[in-house]
Amino acid sequence: MSLRSLSLAVLFAAAVPAAATAQDVTVSIAADEPGPKIDRNIFGQFAEHLGTGIYGGVWVGKDSGIPNVRGIRSDVVAALKAIKVPNIRYPGGCFADEYHWRDGVGPVRRSTVNANWGGAIEPNTFGTDEYFDFVDQVGADANISVNVGSGTVKEAADWMAYMTADQRSSAGQDRAANGHPAQYKVKILGLGNETWGCGGNMRPEYYVDLLKRHARFDRNYNAAQTGDDAMMRVAVGPTDDDTRYTETVMKAWSERDWTWSIEGLSLHSYTVPQWPPSLPSVGFGEGDYAQILKTTLEMDQRIARHSAIMDKYDPKKEVALVVDEWGVWLKEDPGTPEGFLQQQNSMRDAILAALNFNIFARHADRVRAANIAQMVNVLQAVLLTKGPQMVRTPTYWVHQMYVPMQNATFVPVKFAQGEYRYGDLTLPGVDASAFRDKAGRLHVALVNLDPHVAKSVELTAPSEQFGSAKATVLTAPAVNSVNTFDKPDTVEPRPIEAKVRGGKVTVEMPPMAVAVFDLG
Repeated sequence: MSLRSLSLAVLFAAAVPAAATAQDVTVSIAADEPGPKIDRNIFGQFAEHLGTGIYGGVWVGKDSGIPNVRGIRSDVVAALKAIKVPNIRYPGGCFADEYHWRDGVGPVRRSTVNANWGGAIEPNTFGTDEYFDFVDQVGADANISVNVGSGTVKEAADWMAYMTADQRSSAGQDRAANGHPAQYKVKILGLGNETWGCGGNMRPEYYVDLLKRHARFDRNYNAAQTGDDAMMRVAVGPTDDDTRYTETVMKAWSERDWTWSIEGLSLHSYTVPQWPPSLPSVGFGEGDYAQILKTTLEMDQRIARHSAIMDKYDPKKEVALVVDEWGVWLKEDPGTPEGFLQQQNSMRDAILAALNFNIFARHADRVRAANIAQMVNVLQAVLLTKGPQMVRTPTYWVHQMYVPMQNATFVPVKFAQGEYRYGDLTLPGVDASAFRDKAGRLHVALVNLDPHVAKSVELTAPSEQFGSAKATVLTAPAVNSVNTFDKPDTVEPRPIEAKVRGGKVTVEMPPMAVAVFDLG
């Protein structure tokens, strides 16, 4: 055993109190009952002009000593490619409804004030063309939010023309003059952002009138986008449990004529036990851990509630529910600028991410896209940067472990959740999902929420006999363990032994852990 392996073994052993006794968990996989496809777009990212999410996190400039390609950080691009990011939502967020795209194209950029986020100066150095260069380097699709709050239909339509029209038009010629002759592809188009709040404080009926105009006139001129590659138009939908937007938008959609339509309805739902966010991202105890996880599990019923309303107007499930802002929102880290929303990322947050991915998979018939907030340096980021340094957070590693779920087929499972209790809070002890990847291999994702008790897990499928199994686990010395620039590898995945006997798989799973199994 290497010194590194020995150190990890000591850490993981220390995570389980000596008095704890492993609990038995059996997961029965209905491998012969395939469900809907789990759209890879549920693993989307979100990059807003907010704090150091763009400047320093993605863009360093062509003259920077930090390795870059045309000003875009090479380390960030490589890390995002490794987790196969499907789409990146841009430019916001609240920023989107005060963003005027012409400020960010051409040789001369107009600086503005980012009134939503800390009053920072926005140089607009990173604009439309830089964004498309970035998503192209990552291998992701473009997910654009147009300005409905403070902009006009003409401004949004002109932006779409700049991005997608060919050079027969002045818009296409302008793009070519800026060095980009080829038409861009916009995979997802958000028709506004939080118009019930920072996007204009609109009544849902008023928004629907604007929605119809934007859905009609914000045209995609890229004729190459057809079939599965076609653009999805996403209307503003609900926040948390407020159903007014869900009812109003879906009713309007059900009564539409040939002149307009949408393919998605957004849902914004953060894990915030109380507002304003006051729980710390570092140094917290088990009480905060349990409270945060209890809150994030509400996502399941929240999706079910809005899906039921959508089913009333859309029984064929033509309109996707797009959870394009989700994640834990905590108190800003001490010493960071106010309004930059910078927070650390712990083992607890990795468990939170896994729970949400399992929830999205269970609702795969309706949830066909989602975007964690946010990608770099902001809220529940997958990456943190400081100058030339970059750290992969525990949430990043969950994304990597769940890559086989992208475009996989959902497979039902049965298991006894058990209980994890802290004070007057009662949570499930475990959570699980199963799926068959595009190559036909069966996988199980298992979460142990209990920070003290290990699980003796048996995986069985009545219709299959397993001949092999590989497993990867993510755990840590404590629920509040984080990766820092000085110690970037405190929380990282490792192989875990999975035994195959009599066609079944058994594994000893540590406390507070996420594991993904590859079954053959």
